[in-house]
Amino acid sequence: MDIAAQSIEGGFADPVFNAQAVFRAVMDAMARPGSLQPVAGFARPPAPLSATSGAIALALCDNDTPLWLDPALHASTPVVSWLGFHSGAPLANTPADSHFAFIATPAEMMALDGFAQGTQDYPDRSTTLILQVGDLASGALLLLEGPGIETSATIAPAQMPRHFVEQWKQNNKRFPRGVDIILATSEGIACLPRTTRIKTMEA
Repeated sequence: MDIAAQSIEGGFADPVFNAQAVFRAVMDAMARPGSLQPVAGFARPPAPLSATSGAIALALCDNDTPLWLDPALHASTPVVSWLGFHSGAPLANTPADSHFAFIATPAEMMALDGFAQGTQDYPDRSTTLILQVGDLASGALLLLEGPGIETSATIAPAQMPRHFVEQWKQNNKRFPRGVDIILATSEGIACLPRTTRIKTMEA
């Protein structure tokens, strides 16, 4: 299949309904940090962009939301073309210019403070990171506390960034500034909003 065909195919079959369903899943996941929200196979993007990440991109991104792609995704012409065709979103010049950042290899990603942090007056002008992780069960066990969590929750996302918990504590300290994270798996999504506190646990 040539790049032009890959760019056109694999988008939402029902753009309005599919986008609403994915948006609702993201909002539910942000409201209940650490909970897994299913995202059905609405999108079929070219590899290495996952189906879940592709669905998030089509639901949340448009021509006013610059995207940053990690090296694995940026090097894929079919991925860049697919995102441009289906979302209309431009590529950001730097991570700090991006509204959304898609990360295919989180274990190799740059530090969280390299992305847009927002400002005290406009904390929403920050980057939301979409990390493609293999699952939420085989990595280091994380204890989550904070708004939207009754007492505590646990997840164990695979292939997370190096020194993630330490980086996240610094992200907490920047509140109301800071980044938010969407963990994208083949089964669905879980979110880590900047208000969530994370501690490591012995598995």
